[in-house]
Amino acid sequence: MAADVLETASESRFEPSASPGSTASLAERRIAALADQCVMCGLCLPHCPTYRISLDEAESPRGRIALARSIAARRIPAGAKALAHLDQCLTCLSCEKVCPSDVRYGDLIAGTRALLAARRPQRSRLLEDPDRLVAIARIGAALSAHAWLPALARALPRGSRWRALAEQVPAVPDVVRAAPRVAKLDRGPVTLFRGCVASVYDRDTHAAAVRLLEALGYEVRIPAGTSCCGALARHAGDTAAADRQSAVTAAALADAATVLVSASGCFGDLRDHVAEGREFAVADILAFLARDERIGTLRFKPLAARVAIHLPCTQFNVVGDTGSVRALLARIPGLTLLDLPLQPRCCGAAGSYFVEQPRIAARLREEKIDQIETDPPDILVTTNIGCRIHLANGLDTRGSAIPVLHPLALLAQRLNNGVS
Repeated sequence: MAADVLETASESRFEPSASPGSTASLAERRIAALADQCVMCGLCLPHCPTYRISLDEAESPRGRIALARSIAARRIPAGAKALAHLDQCLTCLSCEKVCPSDVRYGDLIAGTRALLAARRPQRSRLLEDPDRLVAIARIGAALSAHAWLPALARALPRGSRWRALAEQVPAVPDVVRAAPRVAKLDRGPVTLFRGCVASVYDRDTHAAAVRLLEALGYEVRIPAGTSCCGALARHAGDTAAADRQSAVTAAALADAATVLVSASGCFGDLRDHVAEGREFAVADILAFLARDERIGTLRFKPLAARVAIHLPCTQFNVVGDTGSVRALLARIPGLTLLDLPLQPRCCGAAGSYFVEQPRIAARLREEKIDQIETDPPDILVTTNIGCRIHLANGLDTRGSAIPVLHPLALLAQRLNNGVS
């Protein structure tokens, strides 16, 4: 197995960064140590999206671990095919979740990408620059780019990242204007993290979060400016940029006690990098609301609708809470809640993956939409902004009118007390 992977990876070679007899760097030794935890049992294979659709060992977790181990040991150079196999990993961490040896696969793949960052062909850093992303998102929103840009994108080469980016431009969601607050804010402040792209394309979710939190008596603080957790840059191997973004965000949150996150894709980096060694705690907002002692005092208007729950990989594998979504939505009378089959299974969004790897992302999205349309719901909910954009666009291409919302948005729409 490993020999086949390494033979494939050695084709189309780049020059190695050091001679095989030289002393290994700290990064190489760390990658080797992480890789040595893997016993190559293969129990992860059925859970890996890229292996499932390709049946290629090099597209499996243990195949990528074999590549990382041999590159770190300088037994093979980092060839173009090896880089492709490593970059085509979604980092969904489903393999890590089921690993009997507790291999820290996420750390391994991130470390390997960082080690090889300088050897990749020159690429645009647009998708890793949160300030540029937000600026482009705001300009696109002002120009209603979602209405005309996808059509123009068809003139670009099929499978190119620029075409994929243009085709994925979503509409900016409407924010329902709430009535004046009537709840007494007697429970102290909490801080709401809006993120970068989510600050534009998930703004209805953030408005809903404020409405629900104020109904429970919290004062909601939102840091000035746009912050980024650093996940996009870190997943791409640009740890220096990710660390800079994390530091800026940590400074913006310095006065916070509890930071609530509505996008499951931001949660891990906020918890593990932004909040590391600092005074504030990071919490998933759904879990925070579900266990709030006053949640039972809220009343919701009935809604006779079928709601399908999509659990992003990050909700399942990183946040580790899959019950709070259902528990909260069950408070809306009349809802029929549907769990999508074969959960968890990646929809292909995976941060910027659906732009960087549009062919694989499209195939994974088709699988997910097939599941949705097998028993069509009235509403689809998901807890991550990337999944929301990716799935909504996929449904739209099929002519489906199923709205895709964050669970908070649906809860706030039906809220009947506190903030009416």
